[in-house]
Amino acid sequence: MKTDFPVADISDYLEEPDATVWADFSSPTTDDLATIEEELDLHHLAVEDAVNEHQRPKLDRYDSHLFLAAYAVSLDAPTEELRKVEVKAFITQRAVITVHPDDFDMTPVLERWDGNPDLAEYGAAFLLWGLLDVIVDGHFDTVQDLDTEIDAHEDRLFDEKSHGTEIQRSSFQLRKNLVLLRRAVLPMREVVNTLMRRDMEFIDHEMVPYFQDVYDHVLRATEWTESLRDLVATMLDTNLSIQSNRMNLIMKKVTSWAAIIAVPTAITGFFGQNLQFLGFGTVWGTWMSLALIVLTSSVLYLSFRRRDWL
Repeated sequence: MKTDFPVADISDYLEEPDATVWADFSSPTTDDLATIEEELDLHHLAVEDAVNEHQRPKLDRYDSHLFLAAYAVSLDAPTEELRKVEVKAFITQRAVITVHPDDFDMTPVLERWDGNPDLAEYGAAFLLWGLLDVIVDGHFDTVQDLDTEIDAHEDRLFDEKSHGTEIQRSSFQLRKNLVLLRRAVLPMREVVNTLMRRDMEFIDHEMVPYFQDVYDHVLRATEWTESLRDLVATMLDTNLSIQSNRMNLIMKKVTSWAAIIAVPTAITGFFGQNLQFLGFGTVWGTWMSLALIVLTSSVLYLSFRRRDWL
């Protein structure tokens, strides 16, 4: 195995019958891609897509090679934001050229290569499987992290303590993350499904079950993402309903206390009139007014308690 060889030597190594070439470029320059285009006779449209960012996840098929565009995703726990890293690859019968930013770690792909020596004979197909397996496993792990976040969010949602706008902000952040994740995960079904077609001469028949396993993970991640999106939408509606119910409860309590306070106010106001009413100017009249206030207020209080208004 040779490493750290010049890019210009790729075509020479490919002349060897059993050679498989993997060139990994981290934030390559235009000159680097121009050299790769010349060495592997790549289509200029594929090279243009590799240069331009924000491509849709896809698998383009050309006469001499395939072009893959995908996104590795992860959840940044401190900020609760979804991180997306664009990964691209050129695939020929015996060569794989990967292109990605500096913050994408290729170590897991190397571990799959070193951990499965019996599959190394399938060369480029095996490398492509390792790359897709790492990316899709990252999708699956991110969905699990978001599911955990939603569980914690549900606990706060039904907490007796008010969390103010925290729940609302977290809900919209979760919804944004799931929308971004769906854009990365959903197109991968078409990508992996295309690789498993029988007329795909770039993939060895023995590698199809491994791509089938990746496809199964893609389906599970997609279905899980869709269900979480529905769950977050339900949580937003539930949060609004809970806030509305709490407001109704507060208004009900305020109204009940206002009714109770209105009774003694009305009685004292009535007895404060400059009229000759029952018990006017007597001690027992004072006690009668106090008893009337206590009695009517108590009746209202017990009545409201029975109706769960207080």
